[in-house]
Amino acid sequence: MPDTLIITIAQLNQKVGDLAANAAAMLAARAAAAEAAGGADLVVFPEMQLIGYPPEDLIQKPALIERAAAELDRLAVATGDGGPAMLVGSVFVRDGALHNGVALLEGGKVVATRFKHELPNYGTFDEKRYFLPGPLPEPVAFRGVMLGLPICEDIWHPEVCRHLAEMGAEIFISVNGSPYEIDKDELRIDGVAKRRAIDTGLPLIYVNRVGGQDEVVFDGASFVVGPEGAVWAQLPDWEEAIVATRWSKVPAGSGHRWRSSRGR
Repeated sequence: MPDTLIITIAQLNQKVGDLAANAAAMLAARAAAAEAAGGADLVVFPEMQLIGYPPEDLIQKPALIERAAAELDRLAVATGDGGPAMLVGSVFVRDGALHNGVALLEGGKVVATRFKHELPNYGTFDEKRYFLPGPLPEPVAFRGVMLGLPICEDIWHPEVCRHLAEMGAEIFISVNGSPYEIDKDELRIDGVAKRRAIDTGLPLIYVNRVGGQDEVVFDGASFVVGPEGAVWAQLPDWEEAIVATRWSKVPAGSGHRWRSSRGR
């Protein structure tokens, strides 16, 4: 079981509905992460990065859902080269219901999917119109670490992170499509992420996009907070960035915990 892990945050722009371009950008980011000093074990992308966000009525078109599934399979096949795994946000159909979710791609296939549990329905968000909530998610095993994968709104409510911690999660990775508002940085970090980290005793990686869609703009500003609430890494506002975070397993009590430092 490895004692180190490199998780690369890919803070990218996106084009709603241009699945081929979004997939190509993710593959380029993956290649850059693989070529960086030390390489990468996992590259993480923002919420619904494959189809763009917010997609609004576009996702009511069956052709788009079919294309999303095909592009996700193509991305999964690309991970068969032995390089980094990818955590990709997209839309998923299960038992006839549409879900906002993430897929872990590794070894040439989709090895796990998790769906958003808390659906926002205020301000710019209208997700209950399109999606059904997923169940409280369970952690995903990845190369010796249990990953909790709360999606965007999921971390604004303590129940999801507490459930993941109780189920054995060791690191939270939260993918987001979080629009900019005045003082939003402080709200995300101090008002939400630090609370979830301190409450559960687990570190949290927060991944957000940059760019815009209609009247909504995204400021990036992805970050990592430790279990005591300290900011371990901070990505820039308004710029695309591909940043490696380096994780080490360290002794803690009768077990261990994971700590991170920002890579070069």
